[in-house]
Amino acid sequence: MTQVLNGDAGTLDGDAGTRRLSELTAARHAAEQGDATATEAQHRRGKLTARERIELLLDPGSFHELEQFRRHRSTGFGMEARRPHTDGVIVGWGTVDGRRVFVYAHDFRVFGGSLGEAHASKIHKVMDLAESVGAPIISLNDGAGARIQEGVTALAGYGGIFRRNVRASGVIPQISVMLGPCAGGASYSPALSDFVFMVAGISQMFLTGPDVVQAVTGATVTQEELGGPYVHAAKSGLATFVYEDEASCFEAVRELLSLLPANNREVPPAVDCLDPVDRRCEELLSLVPAEAGQPYDMGAVITQIVDDGGYLALHEDWAPNVMCVLARMGGQVVGIVANQPMALAGVLNIAASEKAARFVRMCDAFNIPLITLVDVPGFLPGVEQEHDGIIRHGAKLLYAYCDATVPRIQVILRKAYGGAYIVMDSRSIGCDLSLAWPGNEIAVMGADAATNVIHRKRIAAAVDPEAERSALIEQYRTDLMHPFYAAERGLVDDIIDPRDTRAALCAALEMLDSKQEALPLRKHGNQPQ
Repeated sequence: MTQVLNGDAGTLDGDAGTRRLSELTAARHAAEQGDATATEAQHRRGKLTARERIELLLDPGSFHELEQFRRHRSTGFGMEARRPHTDGVIVGWGTVDGRRVFVYAHDFRVFGGSLGEAHASKIHKVMDLAESVGAPIISLNDGAGARIQEGVTALAGYGGIFRRNVRASGVIPQISVMLGPCAGGASYSPALSDFVFMVAGISQMFLTGPDVVQAVTGATVTQEELGGPYVHAAKSGLATFVYEDEASCFEAVRELLSLLPANNREVPPAVDCLDPVDRRCEELLSLVPAEAGQPYDMGAVITQIVDDGGYLALHEDWAPNVMCVLARMGGQVVGIVANQPMALAGVLNIAASEKAARFVRMCDAFNIPLITLVDVPGFLPGVEQEHDGIIRHGAKLLYAYCDATVPRIQVILRKAYGGAYIVMDSRSIGCDLSLAWPGNEIAVMGADAATNVIHRKRIAAAVDPEAERSALIEQYRTDLMHPFYAAERGLVDDIIDPRDTRAALCAALEMLDSKQEALPLRKHGNQPQ
């Protein structure tokens, strides 16, 4: 009896063929199981193994592994005696909700997940495949950085990853999931990706660790204090999402993928919408106070207008004075940028400008229409903001909107003052439609401040300065800030009943669905840094 193993290679004796298959099966099993002691140690750290993570992330049985038998070829520093299969990274493709994705996962059990030449080559291969096929790439990061024993070849491996990150930027979604330490140059790949997930208690990111910080600056700091999830979520803005455990993190990754297209040549997947597109939002009348200075939760407004009240907020803890969310309206994915009056009165500052600008560019890259909900008193004043570059950073948001070609709709809920009004996707910078609620106030500044500037001498000379000031404020409001002022000049397309906001937006999105716009021929723009 003979068994054909390869049509081109001919046949092998049955016993030899069975033996080869047995050896292959044993090798594959050994590669998949890894070292039992190392697996136990990984579990003691409260972490899953690389393969367990892939199983949680992908649809059951969908994973196809590549280069499972790859080994390093280093011969120095004792490495010749340790040549485990996979070389510390699992790579391949599978599906999430039936849609193809590519994935690589550092295996901390093998050389601490450190990156060497073979390890990097596997990652390069799967990144190249993801770009050429046009499917998202997801990295599950849990590694000790560059493999010291392999020297400069390890560093060159990281360079190859970074180059591919940049080449794929805006072409396919890139998602980094931090599930362990990420130090030094290794942290640049997550920083170059579109979304960064971190898990509390097990993930950290920093360029220089606590020991180096102490040696150079004298400051004593823990890994968690230096680069833990909540530091990057609230202070650096590097972490897009933070979750308490790996299972909830992977579920959130799957949710995010459901809102993204596979690549920049597609649109996000639509779903059947059971929430009527013309549903009136009665609660909006009571949610938003008429008085411009009274705070309210913009999140509650968004809940009212989107499908079934559901949305995914990005960077919730960083720059909370602006909200950036993905949601659905009429079954279609939209990106919403909104001032949040509950935080710093909804002003724009450096962090908010950075956050919103990056979100706008991401939505534009992946064909996600933009809705901008405006209730902004202006840019945050202050010496620190000016010296730290509020002009430069605010210009990033302006640039992002002006450069965007997706459908863009602005809704002014209450106030929109000064440069912040312009920057928040006004008609003058190219939004397709501008809608406003009946109580809108659009002006260079608030009536109080404007009156003080314009009529300072007249107020000072008045018999009753306060009465004169009050009368002049009211006159300014009547002449220059009445709800129809901008509409009369064509800067607002329609003034709508707040209760009809959802219906108006859904109708506008449907109308703009076939929008086509081309930018001037150029290599690329030179956006503010």
